[in-house]
Amino acid sequence: MNHLYRSDRTRRTALALGLMVTALAAPVSAAPQVATDIAPVHSLVSRVMDGVGEPSLVIQPGASPHNYSLRPSEAGALESADVVFWVGDELTPWLTGALDNLAGDARQVALLHTEGTERYAFRDRVLAEAGGHDDHGHESHSDDGHDDHGDHGEEGHNDGRIDPHAWLDPANARHWAGLIAETLAAEDPANADQYRENAEAVRADINDMMGDIRAAVEPVSDVPFVVFHDAYQYFERRFGMNTVGAISLSDASDPSPAHIAEIRTVVDRHDVQCVFAEPQFNPQLVETVLGGTDARTGVLDPLGSDIAVGDEFYATLINQLGERLVSCLEGS
Repeated sequence: MNHLYRSDRTRRTALALGLMVTALAAPVSAAPQVATDIAPVHSLVSRVMDGVGEPSLVIQPGASPHNYSLRPSEAGALESADVVFWVGDELTPWLTGALDNLAGDARQVALLHTEGTERYAFRDRVLAEAGGHDDHGHESHSDDGHDDHGDHGEEGHNDGRIDPHAWLDPANARHWAGLIAETLAAEDPANADQYRENAEAVRADINDMMGDIRAAVEPVSDVPFVVFHDAYQYFERRFGMNTVGAISLSDASDPSPAHIAEIRTVVDRHDVQCVFAEPQFNPQLVETVLGGTDARTGVLDPLGSDIAVGDEFYATLINQLGERLVSCLEGS
């Protein structure tokens, strides 16, 4: 009996070991390899992928997305990607060729061109003469989680080209979170519930943030200001801010001396209270516009080059914009 018992136990042990080896050898459902273009998009994708995987960032903070040379590691991230989320060729025209060459087999999602994304055309730089604050009311924008959207090529806008800085409207980010989740769910059905649950959390957080920002900026919403780089209309329109001019176009091209003089006239005529510089561009141009006026200066950055990359990046960026606008416009 003892011999039979030992044999039976041995067989059970062998069977258990065999099952363990089989389990260890079985393929594990891996998260898809995901690449993103800029830090705001990377942040949203990171939130949606939380608990499943980590996306790669192609364009590093502080670099201009309009012109960029890929590092070998960044090219490798594109080459190994199953999914690529990017704003679109309006922001990164050079990336189109890189995606064709390196990520031709990946799902490619140009967020700016997705249905449901709010899009605006470039504006004339003298915004006060092209509609200014009167066209920036927010009665057509919804903060309740229902996205109002479309293309807006209004009079006074510059040649119908799309302004790519759409991530600065939190309603777009809210919409994109759901779209990112559904794209990943189609690529990775095993983790679909996690992606969707994460996206719902992102959307709820953005709704709360939008309410807080609207309350904070409301007291200064009529105060006129000038920006260096016309990159902020998505934020301005969402929250009803009163931008009356931009020193440079949305593509950050250099302004002419005639345009500098024109903006200076706008500053005087509209009693501009604040002129915002950007860390990437020549501060002397701001000083030229400000000279002899009482306008204050502030700093805005649509790409948040001083913010740590990660899942909290997007919320930090949008809150930073609101805080810096309010601080300068209030004179605090």
